[in-house]
Amino acid sequence: MPASNDNNNNTASPGPATSPSVDLATLRKVIAASAIGNFVEWFDFAVYGFLAVVIAEHFFPQGDPALALLQTFAVFAVAFALRPLGGIFFGMLGDKIGRKRVLSMTVLLMAGSTTLIGVLPTYHSVGLLAPLALALARCIQGFSAGGEYAGACAFVMEHAPRDRKARYGSFVPVSTFVAFASAAALAYAVSAILSEAALASWGWRIPFLVAAPLGLVGLYMRLNLDESPAFQALKQRQEVPHSPLGETLRTHGRTILYLGAFISATALSFYMFTTYFTTYMQVVGGATQATALLASLGALVFAALLCPLIGRYADRVGRRRTILTAGGCLILAVFPAYTLAGSGEWLPSMLGAALMAVGAVICNVVTAVLLSEQFPTRVRYTSSALCYNVAYTIFGGTAPLVATWLISRTGLDLAPALYLIAITLLAMWGGMKLPETADRSLDADETAWAHSEPHAAQPAVS
Repeated sequence: MPASNDNNNNTASPGPATSPSVDLATLRKVIAASAIGNFVEWFDFAVYGFLAVVIAEHFFPQGDPALALLQTFAVFAVAFALRPLGGIFFGMLGDKIGRKRVLSMTVLLMAGSTTLIGVLPTYHSVGLLAPLALALARCIQGFSAGGEYAGACAFVMEHAPRDRKARYGSFVPVSTFVAFASAAALAYAVSAILSEAALASWGWRIPFLVAAPLGLVGLYMRLNLDESPAFQALKQRQEVPHSPLGETLRTHGRTILYLGAFISATALSFYMFTTYFTTYMQVVGGATQATALLASLGALVFAALLCPLIGRYADRVGRRRTILTAGGCLILAVFPAYTLAGSGEWLPSMLGAALMAVGAVICNVVTAVLLSEQFPTRVRYTSSALCYNVAYTIFGGTAPLVATWLISRTGLDLAPALYLIAITLLAMWGGMKLPETADRSLDADETAWAHSEPHAAQPAVS
């Protein structure tokens, strides 16, 4: 069991560390239902990133390819501005009416907005209406996505055994990386099978249209699940909050600040690895789109396979040691990763992306479990969605845009690597301000969190 480093005894709940009463069959269904919605969310973001060069050609004026690409990534970033609002809206709703019904809403909205992108007219057809419609569809997707990830994590964690929360929670990040791998595979297949003219004419729409049936499957699965045990217990005690946002800001502001600082590295490393690296391979390394997609696909499969191993590691050594491991891996790997990714060749590019994947995976897995462990049931959805989405808006949605801008302003191909190191140092500072929560029971009485706000840095290991 992980060593507890929390100096405040109220942050850990009494009782056995295991949960033998957990229904594993139900837990598997919960994981599957949570994963498919999360898959739809990230599939759209992945397709958009992988096809950024094609999207730039279809939705923005031509003449300056670099400017069109910047505009494409700007629309990518604009969608993130709606994520905190969506997180607050759906988070408050989820803390009032339950996780299940809200997650059913988010998967339907995400699938619908993703499908919409697949049928939009291009700039050649309708002029400036094309990028405006693209931005609107992305904003709808961003708003609904704001309530998806944190809610999916909470739904899984509230069903998971107390001593294996990270192990089972790691399957939510698995679905994220599988979504990106699937998007890369589909984009690669479409590029390989279709002629260049067919791809430019209609083939690029296919990956977006795939979201429609996936969303319907996800909706069906979620509607056929029971509410989480933690929320049901809260409802039975008649402790459902009337104003979850107000309570969140009053009592958990410090936790949101520190956890948000750590999530900054999660967001930045994730989007650098999954979205920007494909563009970097093509623009800096001169790789073909097919080569870049294939290299990304190999690294993404590696990332998905790594997630459950990291989940077991986080349960064994604790959250704070896992945070240190994540930061160390990112800092050590970033320069070799960018150097290899800029080679223009398939194998070195894939190895570079895989190097970046290690730190990004560790960050994602520990973030998934921290989002639920750091907040009580009554405001867990609101608090975690707010914290997660603000950090992802500032550092995740802007990652491709900032990376492209840094290279264009400095002329230094490795400028994004320096940016990641700086943010990682900030993240390690925030992460080490958080208490150790590996042994915390998520359905504990709310008084377990009453005095658990972190006040100062605590020792990393006992």
